[in-house]
Amino acid sequence: MYLVRHILNSLKHLMTSGFQRLHSVMTRWTNPLSTSLMLGTVTDLFRSKSQLVAENALLRQQLIILRRQVKRPVYTRADRMVLVLLARAVQTWKQVLFIGQPETLLRWHREGFRWFWKRKSKGTSPTPKLAPEIIIFIKEMAKNNQLWGAERIRGELLKLDIRVCKRTIQKYMRRVRTARPRGQNWATFLRNHAKDVWACDFLQVTDLFFRSLFAFFIIELKSRRVIHVGVTRYPTDAWTA
Repeated sequence: MYLVRHILNSLKHLMTSGFQRLHSVMTRWTNPLSTSLMLGTVTDLFRSKSQLVAENALLRQQLIILRRQVKRPVYTRADRMVLVLLARAVQTWKQVLFIGQPETLLRWHREGFRWFWKRKSKGTSPTPKLAPEIIIFIKEMAKNNQLWGAERIRGELLKLDIRVCKRTIQKYMRRVRTARPRGQNWATFLRNHAKDVWACDFLQVTDLFFRSLFAFFIIELKSRRVIHVGVTRYPTDAWTA
């Protein structure tokens, strides 16, 4: 029994070491940046010509950047675009990239994607731009009629068979209308008149035995001093007054 167990353990150990060795060999053969020149050359023999050309172009572009003889390479917009396009054609671009991080290249790709769709979404409007006479007319209406909003001006233009969207009118209104002087806000009012103002509240609470109690209190705003407190179970008009 002991002999059989010893044989099984030996076989298990041999199989484990064999799989580990096979895994390391396969990793070296499939990695294009092998430390061995011979293994790297043999691996390149089984790769397509387009893959090799793209990888060489990616490496050449990185060498161009490094030849600028600076401590930290500065990527121009053209450099970023070329690196992203070449990395797209190389399956093992993460191993080939050595002057930057793969996350940086992915970030450039996302930025380029956003820039592309931002430019594409703008588009060109088939309708002609607004005539200068109409712009002057909108500004005069907004300046001479301070209480008119964009919707009112749009309605007046429709009466003259002039069709302009509301947002366009708002854009030209902002250029001629000055900001109205702001009046006294609530905080300023309280600061100036708090000593003369009382606040009251009427609320319902529940006691320990779940019975309703009604409380009415008055406080002075400036000092937060309680002026009056009243509590009852049955509020009436006379009690509240």
